[in-house]
Amino acid sequence: MPDLLYLLDQLSWISLIDIGLVALLFFGIMYSLKGTPAVTLIRGLFILILLVLILSGPLHSLRAMRWLLERTLPALLIAIPIIFQPELRRALERLGRVGLWLQQDPREAPVDEVVEVLVQTCPRLAERRHGALIVLERTTGLQTHIDTGIRLDARVTPELLMTIFAPNTVLHDGAVIIRDGRVVAAGCILPLTTGWLGDPQLGLRHRAAIGITEVSDALAIVISEERGTISVALNGRMVRRLDARRLQLVLRNFYSPPPEVAQTYRWLQELRELGRRVWLVLFPIRGAGGKQ
Repeated sequence: MPDLLYLLDQLSWISLIDIGLVALLFFGIMYSLKGTPAVTLIRGLFILILLVLILSGPLHSLRAMRWLLERTLPALLIAIPIIFQPELRRALERLGRVGLWLQQDPREAPVDEVVEVLVQTCPRLAERRHGALIVLERTTGLQTHIDTGIRLDARVTPELLMTIFAPNTVLHDGAVIIRDGRVVAAGCILPLTTGWLGDPQLGLRHRAAIGITEVSDALAIVISEERGTISVALNGRMVRRLDARRLQLVLRNFYSPPPEVAQTYRWLQELRELGRRVWLVLFPIRGAGGKQ
């Protein structure tokens, strides 16, 4: 206990800030990787490093093993960015959208209007066996995939979606991407998942829906042309055979801005308001006569 008190006494406030920043950095990295396959890779990497540290003493006498580890570890450091490329890209995309959080409250997006239109339209498409693929953009930008389709920039309406996905139309085979309550583009090409779907009868629409949710945080709705069923994909997983009530519940729970986005926006707004108040205290606004 006295040693701990002595150590704390030697730490300056700059050292405490330094330790706090490092801890915050590691917390942010682990939080961004939560729920992804990278967690298993990190666990394996941690076990490997732990074994190297434990065997560091006996390795001095094992020349061949020491030579192998000395040659392998530098290559492993180069391989880490390649292994974690999807996670790093997603983290950088989230960081790059901080400016958008400052400009617009994510809670102001026309979520309710879009949800109501989709709840009305999707059962009608399923009843008529009109295949459809609708992607709802969230925080990860989908501009690369939007550029593969036909730009529309139209308000989301049941009539528009029914027309796009009507059989024998030019755009019915591609995906519709919705951003901020508007149909940005139709006929878009999406990446296909390479994983096993569990049902060999699921077609390219379902593979594309899961594929786009594997590379982004988008939400995808699929209408099966053969079965007339409604499915929703998110984070590489799919919920199938939804009716109108369950579809509405899923959309309201997951299409709304993520909690961390809304919380971050509130923190930034409070920080900006605090800065404005401090500025007014330090530099009060003077009247035309020069008096406060």
